[in-house]
Amino acid sequence: MKLRIINGRLLNPTTQQDEVATIDIASGRVVGINTPAEFMPDQTIDAQGKAVIPGLVDLSVRLREPGNEHRATLETEMRAALAGGVTSLVLPPDTDPSLDEPGLVEMLKHRARKLNQANLYPLGAMTLGLKGEVLTEMAELTDAGCVAFSQANKGLPHLSVLNRAMQYAKTFEYALWIQPSEADLASSGVAASGSFASRLGLAGIPVQAETIALHTLFELQKSSRVRLHLCRISSAEGVELVRQAKAAGLPVTCDVSINHVHLTDTDIGFFDSQCRLYPPLRSQRDREAITQGLLDGTIDAICSDHTPVDDEEKLLPFSQAEPGAVGVELLFSLVYKWAVEHKVPLLDALAKITVNPASILQQSAPVLPPCGQIKVGLPADLAIVDLDAYWKVSRQTLLSQSAYTPFNQYEVPAKVVMTIVGGQVVWQA
Repeated sequence: MKLRIINGRLLNPTTQQDEVATIDIASGRVVGINTPAEFMPDQTIDAQGKAVIPGLVDLSVRLREPGNEHRATLETEMRAALAGGVTSLVLPPDTDPSLDEPGLVEMLKHRARKLNQANLYPLGAMTLGLKGEVLTEMAELTDAGCVAFSQANKGLPHLSVLNRAMQYAKTFEYALWIQPSEADLASSGVAASGSFASRLGLAGIPVQAETIALHTLFELQKSSRVRLHLCRISSAEGVELVRQAKAAGLPVTCDVSINHVHLTDTDIGFFDSQCRLYPPLRSQRDREAITQGLLDGTIDAICSDHTPVDDEEKLLPFSQAEPGAVGVELLFSLVYKWAVEHKVPLLDALAKITVNPASILQQSAPVLPPCGQIKVGLPADLAIVDLDAYWKVSRQTLLSQSAYTPFNQYEVPAKVVMTIVGGQVVWQA
């Protein structure tokens, strides 16, 4: 299939292009940008009044398979990803069972290939059953298709195990993706420690749960020099520690969830369980520090942290509800909203969900094909978006099997109207 996209506003952070352009696609790859007219397409797509962007790269999308198909399935959540313009997504290992065996990883990769939709990149479990005691066979999991290793949001109770994981991963140049949280301080909390949680009578998770974990990670990393990606930074102090680690030359990258870019602890309101997240929403000061970290490059990427939760686990009192929210369909709209509100150049904001997370993936697994950019010779993974459109977030408009999100009933800007993966139109509004 040969495609030609005409009259679209090309937004390409890698090359800083922001111009009306013609894009030619053949054999699954971009073969020309503003090439001569002799290219003979099988289909011409007129993107007049729309923007053409690289396919989004989302660093945390839980598909709930295997083990939790009652909450979501590979089909529903990958379909939701395409509706959000996400063409490459990273799957955390906290499935049921966890991704600690090559057979499970191979099964997921096979299912994803059969669906022929978004590109799926699984994270392997760092320890068996994510219990934090015995290291997995990282080499076998890598051969099966894992791009890095993680404990998801489950801590490591034994620092000796973490240290061995770092040493082993460095030996074979594997990357570790870790959410910094000290379990002893965080396990009993449900909201960010502070005056707001106290007024609501909610058990708090102190900032120290993040900062102590970060101090520990950086101290151990200094000896191993393992590549470390920090998932879901949430506090001002945490952002500053990452800034210092980068200045010291440690091989560190980090991301933040789109929820923490926009929201604070006060958005919990009257115990809204849709705002029960992990890590918890923190103060206005923390949100401002996250914005500054994004602007100065301390925070490399924004992800959706897409976590479908079903009615039984969400329609409970706040402290009993399961943390998590969907967001893969909202990622572009909410990043665009943030860019407009903070007067961030659109190409800079777009980089946080395309080329930057793609770079983190490449650093973790150099054998992966490039993504997150529109470039001649590279796979044609891209989206066409209407920047002028507004749409209302609701159970009726979301394709995910779950519809619980703090942004429920919000009207958000920018709508993905078409998604192309490997040169094929795989979703259209």
